[in-house]
Amino acid sequence: MLKVRVFTLYPEIFPGPLGIGIFKKALKKKIWSLKVINIREQASDKHKTVDDKPFGGGSGMVLKPDVIAKSLDKYVLGKKEKTIYLSSKGKMFDQRMAKSLSKKKIINFICGHFEGIDQRVLETRNIEEVSIGDYILSGGETASLVLMDSILRLVPGVLGNKRSLEEESFENGLLEYPHYTKPQKWEKKNVPPVLLSGDHAKIKDWRLSQSRVITRRQRPDLWKKYKKK
Repeated sequence: MLKVRVFTLYPEIFPGPLGIGIFKKALKKKIWSLKVINIREQASDKHKTVDDKPFGGGSGMVLKPDVIAKSLDKYVLGKKEKTIYLSSKGKMFDQRMAKSLSKKKIINFICGHFEGIDQRVLETRNIEEVSIGDYILSGGETASLVLMDSILRLVPGVLGNKRSLEEESFENGLLEYPHYTKPQKWEKKNVPPVLLSGDHAKIKDWRLSQSRVITRRQRPDLWKKYKKK
């Protein structure tokens, strides 16, 4: 079972989309578990203050190191546990990282806010910074949900059809081919004849060619990597 902990100022956000569909079923089957920790509970003053002005000046506020550290130390039991801070300056998240994280036993997610968290916490608590893209969000909660969605669906037992994972985008370095279903003709558009041929070899070749065309057009960066293989 993969144990997930989320450290957040807004616990009411969770489980969110992870509380429905395949993730809800997997949660009930104890394929994974979720514990949401309210960071604010570890604030020591009567106002439950979790942030303060940054040293050196500047706009915004920074989450206090003592509050974050107390929250982590209460639940994180050692360096063997993977702890991730969702950060715009972190390592870019991708499918390879998702696969690696899906094999962990415990993952802790820290959801930052404002200008982020004190650097000393990152340096003393074995925390890895991870980004989901070159843009800014108002908080780490939505980013953590993206990571959890991507990671959990790779955990054995969450998805019913294992084969569906093998044919997705990025699995072979290419974007996925187009899909079609009934009706065969819709708004004067027909399903490509090869998909109706029953010739599995031709279908496989067509799908690969489509993946190549789409990747070359949509993601030249991925196409360049693919061509080097």
